[in-house]
Amino acid sequence: MIILIQIAVPAITFLVLAVVGSSLTTTDFARLWRTPLTIVSGLIAPLILLPPLALGLILLFRPPREIEAGLLLVAACPIGGISNTYSYLARASTALSVTLTGASCLLAVITIPVLDRLFELVLQRPFGFRAPFFLLVVQMVLMLALPIGLGMWARHRWPEWTRKRAALTQQLAFLAMGVLLALFIASEARSFVSGLGRTVPLAAVFVVTSFLAGWLVGTMLAVPAPDRFTLATEFATRNVAVATAIAVTLLGRAEFALFATTYFLTELPLMLLAVAGFRRLRSESRP
Repeated sequence: MIILIQIAVPAITFLVLAVVGSSLTTTDFARLWRTPLTIVSGLIAPLILLPPLALGLILLFRPPREIEAGLLLVAACPIGGISNTYSYLARASTALSVTLTGASCLLAVITIPVLDRLFELVLQRPFGFRAPFFLLVVQMVLMLALPIGLGMWARHRWPEWTRKRAALTQQLAFLAMGVLLALFIASEARSFVSGLGRTVPLAAVFVVTSFLAGWLVGTMLAVPAPDRFTLATEFATRNVAVATAIAVTLLGRAEFALFATTYFLTELPLMLLAVAGFRRLRSESRP
């Protein structure tokens, strides 16, 4: 079962991101250069807003030290690649999501140590967060650039075929996300259940408040609704694979990874609800 999950989760993620890529063209990315402020805000604003938000939640919830460290680690990590799928399913600005995700991972080599130092100064104790450079590169190439690129190539090679099956591929992507959630729950059931009372409420509040912070930034920038949803998604979606790697591999503190696991299992259903709500609002607003 464990081996199946270890193979199935990356495979499903790869296939879903290839589907995401099939909805994109180079024109979608060219449009972003006309709105550079949106990109800059999507990269800088989470670094300014999420760490104080995490510190505020620590004061409010008073979690155990290992959960506290896990929350700070999640807040310091770059944007998770699954945010691209949320934007795609919501019919939001997928090209913006892909751009922000990739750039966030590149910047993480600098931003994670800087935020680590900030947390140490505020809380007066060391954490030792460092960016796993090799993992970030592998994620960028194999789990973002490659599947997105393959999907874009398929659309360019067979434009009519991909256009006719766009609705079907979206339905399959929704199904794949459900399977992904089920696999994660199956693989981490014991950790998830044991931490329900302490970690899920904290994770849920961080997801929702991060999402609202991103939506507020989009509103202040006066960007279209699809861009606002994408910005909100990028704020709320953290790279839990990087958080887990830092906790387990670099720090040797597997207990720090508990919150990252719970965060993803909490984030996924909440974000799918946000996707469904956004799609419904958009459909109702159309004449």
